[in-house]
Amino acid sequence: MIKVTYVAPDGTATTLEAEPGSSVMQTAVANDLDGIVGECGGAMMCATCHCYVDPAWQDRTGARSSDEEEMLEGAATEVTEASRLSCQIRLDPALDGLVVHLPEEQH
Repeated sequence: MIKVTYVAPDGTATTLEAEPGSSVMQTAVANDLDGIVGECGGAMMCATCHCYVDPAWQDRTGARSSDEEEMLEGAATEVTEASRLSCQIRLDPALDGLVVHLPEEQH
């Protein structure tokens, strides 16, 4: 299992176990984690799974695609260099221990 830590805006950290091949969003939604909605189910049609990848992990999660950039324009909170759609981060053993920060709100 791959562990992902989700850090809420108040600093509360929740670590969840994920299946290889699942996404950061799927893992959060499957575990009823507050802070990631995933309204479109991972089809990259919304920005309700916006997250901020911890700086220590940004190089390992890859770059945003142009489609992801476009969807992030509709995010409810500020988009930064660390912003990603969590549905687009596929988990593999190299991402074991990944840390993502959740925004104040999702749209």
